[in-house]
Amino acid sequence: MKYCRFLLDNQIRYGAVDDRDGELWITGPAPIPEDDLACRLARAQSGQGESGFDPMPLSKADLLPPVTPSKIVCVGRNYRDHVRELGNEMPAEPLLFFKPPSSLLAPGGVVRLPGASSRVDFEGELALVIGRRVRNLKPGMNLRDIIRGCTLADDVSARDLQKKDGQWTRAKGFDTFCPVGPIVSDELDLEAGLNIETSVNGEVRQHASTLDFIFPIPTLLSAITAAFTLEPGDLILTGTPSGVGPLVPGDRVEVSISGLGRLTHIVMPEIV
Repeated sequence: MKYCRFLLDNQIRYGAVDDRDGELWITGPAPIPEDDLACRLARAQSGQGESGFDPMPLSKADLLPPVTPSKIVCVGRNYRDHVRELGNEMPAEPLLFFKPPSSLLAPGGVVRLPGASSRVDFEGELALVIGRRVRNLKPGMNLRDIIRGCTLADDVSARDLQKKDGQWTRAKGFDTFCPVGPIVSDELDLEAGLNIETSVNGEVRQHASTLDFIFPIPTLLSAITAAFTLEPGDLILTGTPSGVGPLVPGDRVEVSISGLGRLTHIVMPEIV
């Protein structure tokens, strides 16, 4: 199924998403994931069940990030061309880092350029949503037993601070630096490969297939869960292809994969 998370009448709702003649529509309620405790608590306190609503185009909904992760695990340098464009060495094993949940940004939101950085880059990525608690996964696993679905993300990065700090927490972790959405889908064939594209102001800047990963998804999950436990709802950003570049105020970024819709955001200066 495909689903989204959105606001309706000041309540968080989950909606089932369907394709209608090439346009994504929210057609009815979807189950609340077990990891969205805040939504479940609000529903219980209101004393109201999951009520229906009229179908609406996804583009007209007040969308929220479709996930409520306890952590956002990211993979650096997972496309060879991206490693080369930044002049780095090819990794011998997956390079992992975190973005804080406070960096999440809803589809259509505003990425704020921090005054502390002179260069902030876009990095369009495929993201995985974890479906159950897992630890010490081994290659050869059934991905559908572990992954709830796929979504889109932009690993916004303060490139100058990334180089200056030596580790990436600050550079990757500013508020608004993780746009995610608009939907989660379990209908994609990960093993067949997915084509990802990122555009800035309508110009295609990144285009690649996930078949070009240095480390495929089973290898990533094995490496990640060898280090720490993944919980339902956790988000895995799988790496960005070549073509990254700096953003300036007024830019409009769009990340797309067929079947996942389009994740858009605009760029504006930091509010002081």
